Amino acid sequence: MNFKHYNQNQLVLFPYSFEDLIPENHPVRIVNDILEKVNIDPLLKAYSKEGNPSYHPVMMLKVMVFAYMNNIYSSRKIEKALRENINFMWLSNMSIVDHNTVNRFRTHKLEAAFKNIFSQVVLLLAEEGLVSLKQVFVDGTKIEAQAGRYTFVWANAIKTNKEKMLRQLEELWKYAQSVAKEEDKDPEPPEFKEISKEKIRQTAENINAKLKGSGGKTDSDKKAKAKLNYIKKNFEKNLDKYEAQEAILAERNSYSKTDEDATFMRMKDDHMMNGQLKPAYNAQISTENQIIVNYTIHQQTNDINTLERHLENFEKLFGKKRMEELEELTADAGYGSEQNYELLEQNNITPFVKYNTFDKEQNARYQAKHKIFSKENLHYNGEDDFYVCPMGQKMEKTHESTRKTKTGYPQKLSHYQAKNCDGCPIRGVCHSSKENRSIERNHHLEDYKEKIRKLLNSEKGIKKRKQRSVEVEPVFAHLKHCNNFKRLVSGLLF
Repeated sequence: MNFKHYNQNQLVLFPYSFEDLIPENHPVRIVNDILEKVNIDPLLKAYSKEGNPSYHPVMMLKVMVFAYMNNIYSSRKIEKALRENINFMWLSNMSIVDHNTVNRFRTHKLEAAFKNIFSQVVLLLAEEGLVSLKQVFVDGTKIEAQAGRYTFVWANAIKTNKEKMLRQLEELWKYAQSVAKEEDKDPEPPEFKEISKEKIRQTAENINAKLKGSGGKTDSDKKAKAKLNYIKKNFEKNLDKYEAQEAILAERNSYSKTDEDATFMRMKDDHMMNGQLKPAYNAQISTENQIIVNYTIHQQTNDINTLERHLENFEKLFGKKRMEELEELTADAGYGSEQNYELLEQNNITPFVKYNTFDKEQNARYQAKHKIFSKENLHYNGEDDFYVCPMGQKMEKTHESTRKTKTGYPQKLSHYQAKNCDGCPIRGVCHSSKENRSIERNHHLEDYKEKIRKLLNSEKGIKKRKQRSVEVEPVFAHLKHCNNFKRLVSGLLF
């Protein structure tokens, strides 16, 4: 039988070159060419002139980028690729870097300079005409943290435990008072509203004095003294622990003991399929032509409060001039709020951003159901500032109020009430209140909604709404399902 020649011991006159073995259009050449154009001065600041010579940062950067492109995140697998994969061997010029060096580079060297390098790459793409940085599509996804899934610390649990400590102190104080002798001059009883070390110490001393006076003969006295000893031994220590936990929590409602930056969030891709909360980060990205041009990592569980910092990061990455050139921003209803609309208006950015009931309003059944009786459809007289109920009764303004959102943003509300709903034939379907019908309206937000409604229903708005689902969603699909990037390392690139 005829076979092609095969002899592993056959010598060759000239050794093979990687240049011959790697195709001209291979992605590794693109990575190499782009990163050769990057200014690495920010990366060099992380290196010291003393000690043994380090591996060249450009080479390490190329290896890291190409490894992540190929779903290789483990430092040991990167080391293996440098020994066995001709693409990595070509990038590194046959340098064999051990896994510890890989970890030190991405943890200590690359962290501070990564965003600068990222912005340079995006600007190179802009020079090539692949992105304009004038219109972006924004969305977020939750990525599970590399942390224990059941290492909860909850703000409500800390609050409950502190209240329980106060309650125990108060109960023991009352018992000590009841057994104290009448001739004793009682010290002023402490106020059991807020717990502190000083209060624990002072109350424990007073209780101890009272219990000593009682002689401690009964079983109740012995139990009280045992409880007092427990308070002396544990309460101050527990309070220190709770205060440290509250400092880590800041404004969050939870964190993980094994990754204090992670917040417990409800994940869509649930490995147990039961909707459990897991330690995670909220990753926000802006894309154009399915290219990520901006990203931020957040600890908030929802998207509505992330937009301001996301836009601030855009300005840090590309400068004030590029920020002023940003013309349009498209996002889903998760970002639709008065604060965000005002933010975009202040930056002269056209907001193709839905509000929370926009999709429902497009539904004919919803419109028919809410056409007459919903407050959104009541007639409003802007000149005299009053509403008209479905029966034609005037609803005059009673007062104004201000409330603040979780971020501290003030919202001005106007309150209106009908004068007499008694005997109204449609009262049962109009409202369920026992009093006359009243409504509250945020006129500033309603003005924004009216503008957004017209904008999103315009020809361009409809196009943007369709484009959003095929612009930013596939990027997340590529990251999480194609590249299997489903868990995030602690504190990564905040």
